[in-house]
Amino acid sequence: MVMVCYYNHLLTPVGGVRFSIAKPSVLRAETNNPMASDLSSDRSVFRGVSSSSPIRRRDLVFIVNPRGANGRTGKEWKKLLPYLQSRLGSDCNICESLTSGPSHAIDITREAIREGADAVIAVGGDGTLHEVVNGFFWDGKPVANWNTEAVHSTALGLIPLGTGSDFARTLGWKNDPREAIDRIARGVRSRIDVGVISREGEGSHYFINVADIHLSAKAGYYASRYKKFGNLCYVIGALQAFIGHHNQDLRIKVNEGEWQTLSQVTALCVGNAKYFGGGMKITPNADPHSGSFEVVILRDFKWYDFILKLHKLYNGTHLSLNNVTSKNVYTIEVDEISGSGSIFIQSDGEHLGFLPRKLSILPGAIEMIC
Repeated sequence: MVMVCYYNHLLTPVGGVRFSIAKPSVLRAETNNPMASDLSSDRSVFRGVSSSSPIRRRDLVFIVNPRGANGRTGKEWKKLLPYLQSRLGSDCNICESLTSGPSHAIDITREAIREGADAVIAVGGDGTLHEVVNGFFWDGKPVANWNTEAVHSTALGLIPLGTGSDFARTLGWKNDPREAIDRIARGVRSRIDVGVISREGEGSHYFINVADIHLSAKAGYYASRYKKFGNLCYVIGALQAFIGHHNQDLRIKVNEGEWQTLSQVTALCVGNAKYFGGGMKITPNADPHSGSFEVVILRDFKWYDFILKLHKLYNGTHLSLNNVTSKNVYTIEVDEISGSGSIFIQSDGEHLGFLPRKLSILPGAIEMIC
């Protein structure tokens, strides 16, 4: 079946037929297939069936980071295509888009939602998922379907194939792409929370997993340079971050209350989900269906504390330590006291810059295929 994709990006319908944009609202099919010769100019993501068909096929857009996990994502995706076609091809119009660089997945996601896709599926690790989630929003608001009469919304899907699959761990999913395709085939949806990070004078940034501040964020910044080593990159990043590290006094404002001072903060983690850093259960009580964050604060940790207590951080039992606190919040503002401008913040493993920042929960902001 020929499926025509309408985007400002080159997309490939699974099956090998390639389409590209000739000009706005005009599609050019790069194929000799006579089935693709009659293309209309109305705005639609796919034209796999006629408008008179009694059964509407689901339009699914798979956003793939082919360079993820040192190229393993692209190779695994190719191996996965036959199974994907066998499970979804009879009921869905399937289109893939290979990202070409940072933020590309954001742009593709926004275009897919505006064109009325039933689901946008992130294929890769937490970085690709992070970009797709950000693509669900624009200028501080959810992206909307151009067709105001549409009866369906665009759902988020995930096929974990990258270096890290921390969000999938929270949902109890195995790192099994075929199992993920089976979930997509069933199409069951559930609303999940999303975190939004803001700073005066800057645009909003969204996250689905964990945002973190100071040492852990600095470690994530360095870890991103060593992705070729797989999950070992998180260990290397942490070791490098410890060089020259100093615990810092911070001030926080919780749920629009009064400012309070926290002394000797090592790391402050805001969890919409439980895991980060390749399986570390840092916010063990976080739940993306709860409507609130779990905030975990580590204070006055020394380098040897991480060696002695690393197992507790990974299995989620660190909340029992005297210098670890946890609280549920809806909003939290975090600022430094020293004024150095050097306290790192990241979300879902992506470096965002430095404090100050405000983090807020958006309950049930996205429908996810689960």
